[in-house]
Amino acid sequence: MATNLVVRNIDPAVTQALKRAAAAHGRSAEAEHREILRAALVRPLRRTFKEVLADMPDVGTDEDFDSRRA
Repeated sequence: MATNLVVRNIDPAVTQALKRAAAAHGRSAEAEHREILRAALVRPLRRTFKEVLADMPDVGTDEDFDSRRA
């Protein structure tokens, strides 16, 4: 269910920056505000270290990374 959100006492410079960003993205200030909030607060779940390692490309061999080579 959608909820209304009222934000008061916004600095005029912030309001103008919001309007400029909205115009640059071709949307209303209200839509820009929604997108800013969504991007800041609704983030994907963090991946585990194991998942990050599993996604790394398989390049080279162990010998390629041996720092003891002369």
